[in-house]
Amino acid sequence: MNEHDLHPRFAGTRPVAPQHAFDEAALAAWMRQHVGGFSGALTVRQFSGGQSNPTFLVQAGDGFYALRRKPPGVLLPSAHAVDREFRVISALRATDVPVAPARALCEDPAVIGTAFYVMDHVPGRIFWDPKLPDCTPDECRAIFDELGRVMAALHCVDPAAIGLADYGKPGQYLQRQVARWTKQYRATETERIEAVEQLIDWLPAHLPAEDAAAGGRIVHGDYRLDNVIFHPTEPRILAVIDWELSTLGDPLVDFAYHCMTWRMPGSRGLADLTAEQWALSGIPTEADYVQRYCERTGRSGIDAARWTYCMVFNMFRLVGILQGVHARALQGNASSPEALATAARLKPLAEQAWALAQTGSL
Repeated sequence: MNEHDLHPRFAGTRPVAPQHAFDEAALAAWMRQHVGGFSGALTVRQFSGGQSNPTFLVQAGDGFYALRRKPPGVLLPSAHAVDREFRVISALRATDVPVAPARALCEDPAVIGTAFYVMDHVPGRIFWDPKLPDCTPDECRAIFDELGRVMAALHCVDPAAIGLADYGKPGQYLQRQVARWTKQYRATETERIEAVEQLIDWLPAHLPAEDAAAGGRIVHGDYRLDNVIFHPTEPRILAVIDWELSTLGDPLVDFAYHCMTWRMPGSRGLADLTAEQWALSGIPTEADYVQRYCERTGRSGIDAARWTYCMVFNMFRLVGILQGVHARALQGNASSPEALATAARLKPLAEQAWALAQTGSL
């Protein structure tokens, strides 16, 4: 197929990377058996974005599907849980949280080498730069308002009402998360970073008292602007994607992770906007965005010390995620060609987190 002849839906894709190639005939045979309406010759392309679970666009006839699979190679036991992704998006179809329609899950690695699931492909816009340089101030305002609305909608879902009461462990959410991400970091550590060592000591020693709501809501775990698909022309989210890290947990921790965008510099964040740029951009300040979230979720406010701890923890957690990306890149199976460059963010982010931790304690 000539690159110029690709269907418009293939925008943002590339040929399947050699390390992620699989038996496409075996996939076609499986889909004919398990995906209703699937027929015709199969074409597979790999989405350019994503660092963890490789994602592919599959076309057969007039049908377009997205396939998410575990990456090949040696994996951490609890990582890349495509079965959990499939379960949560299936359950959320009955709520106000927009997700892609799930089609089928395959847990048999004999089909294409690793477990995977198939969902409908949702065409639309993904914004990679939170500064939204190509949008007007009104568009920026509307996009961020929708982004906040959907996160609040997720945190207002009753897990038991949609069959997800057992989707995570009850209680001690932050304590378990600190231990988990320390373990994840150690399992993929490639060099000693002094700021990380400080954080590993500080976080368990300064755990805040548990919030009454902690452990009781669905948390996405990686909710950010480039993990949602917007309508092609409207400021409306059609699907939240990349549910790999979702569980039951403290919604404030989940929200703080999302709000790290306001603390990050460069193309990944908003921290280097000047006061004049803020005023002209239409993008809300962190304080305004947090206030609107509180209004939508019925919170009277957020304790400043707890918010700081959540920010520090989430920066540490992101360090752990980036460390995993770096380790997979060294193994040659990271899903993004930019994985090694992403790893360069490790040390600066750890140092930023440690500096924030020293500004106050619980």
